[in-house]
Amino acid sequence: MAPLIHNTAEVADSATIGENTKIWHHSQIRPNAVIGENCNFGKGVYIDADVHVGNNVKIQNYVSVYHGVSIEDGVFIGPHACFTNDMRPRAINADGSPKSADDWELSKTLVKKGAAIGANSTIRCGITVGEWAMIGSGSVVTRDVPDYGLVFGNPARLRGFVCPCGEKLNNGGENEGSVIADCPACGFSIKIKKEIWSEAK
Repeated sequence: MAPLIHNTAEVADSATIGENTKIWHHSQIRPNAVIGENCNFGKGVYIDADVHVGNNVKIQNYVSVYHGVSIEDGVFIGPHACFTNDMRPRAINADGSPKSADDWELSKTLVKKGAAIGANSTIRCGITVGEWAMIGSGSVVTRDVPDYGLVFGNPARLRGFVCPCGEKLNNGGENEGSVIADCPACGFSIKIKKEIWSEAK
């Protein structure tokens, strides 16, 4: 099925939009962006040039995804979440001249499969958000988030681990330097290295 693009959305001719993807009111998709299949972008979503978004991604209203960000399959991004791409942002150089496109260094960000980013979160550039990780609403994420990691706060800290179904994982015992993390809701189980598990506060 062809993508559905609302008549108020602005999609660059060089952007690629996958089948059955829906792009709603006042969204902007810039040149050479690649959007996968079965995605749903809410009102006012901004996708910068060259950004790659996987399949089955849901991006809620007024999210900004800037150049240098890559989003894998099945990611959820809540409303008003924002990514960055410059570790040392300035409008002008030290001599007072306006900064040009060549006067900054891109810092890339990766959001891996199945991750969920809560509303109003800010994701600092240069980090990786792991598979099935969950970021609480209003968080400021300044460092890598491990696979299945649950983080929240400002700055965001590791608070535990979550199942793909969204339930918090329990410690089901230890085996060969790993914690057997069990889901009380669906029975999912996974090994997480003991030193990573112990980082959760």
